[in-house]
Amino acid sequence: MSKRELTCIGCPMGCQLLVKLDGDKVVEVTGNTCKRGAEYGRKECTNPTRIVTSSVYVEDGEIDVVPVKTEKDIPKGKIFDCIKALKGVVVKAPVNIGDVILENVADSGINIIATKKVDSADGKTA
Repeated sequence: MSKRELTCIGCPMGCQLLVKLDGDKVVEVTGNTCKRGAEYGRKECTNPTRIVTSSVYVEDGEIDVVPVKTEKDIPKGKIFDCIKALKGVVVKAPVNIGDVILENVADSGINIIATKKVDSADGKTA
């Protein structure tokens, strides 16, 4: 049986978790003060995922770039593929928050969405 020590990122408490594993199976999670801690400990040891944030260029926008993120967590092993897929992506203004910038990034089934509104340089709104 192995053990992993983690700091939970499920809420601002930052609990120190101890996850006991039997091979690839989580046997017990301790140290959490909320339900999210137990869920985070299990997930982090069996299928770690992350939200990826970045930015892409905007053509004819009031600003040159728009911040973007994955719509939800992607497998940790796909992070670099996700970033690579965003290289060279250019969107045309206007852009709304939540607009899909890139579908099915890195064959993850997850979209990249805009997280800021960007109006056109000529004043057209998104």
